[in-house]
Amino acid sequence: QVQLVESGGGLVQPGGSLRLSCAASGLSFSSNAIGWFRQAPGKERECVAAISRTRGSTNEADSVRGRFTISRDNAKNTVYLQMKSLSPEDTAVYYCAEAITTGQTMAPRWYRYWGQGTQVTVSS
Repeated sequence: QVQLVESGGGLVQPGGSLRLSCAASGLSFSSNAIGWFRQAPGKERECVAAISRTRGSTNEADSVRGRFTISRDNAKNTVYLQMKSLSPEDTAVYYCAEAITTGQTMAPRWYRYWGQGTQVTVSS
């Protein structure tokens, strides 16, 4: 079983940056794709970025493309989400999750292990 722990969230001003980390333990982490999701109050959980296991191919939601970058370091069992030009609309709890596929996917139904989330608040 894989355990995922997110960190790096916090309060940031509009226009600021944060880097989230997702540290994983377990045998399958380096085998499968990883995604970052977010959920704001009253809204559905959405995938903001995903990365494949081997080639490192990535995909980002339209709402964050050009501002968020996902990357992974398999040697450290860690996936990162670099966020810049943050706006209040980015305020949410951010989760990382491991997919059952090796290729990146934005569809929540392909994800089986989830972290507990880290709060990101963008406010002046």
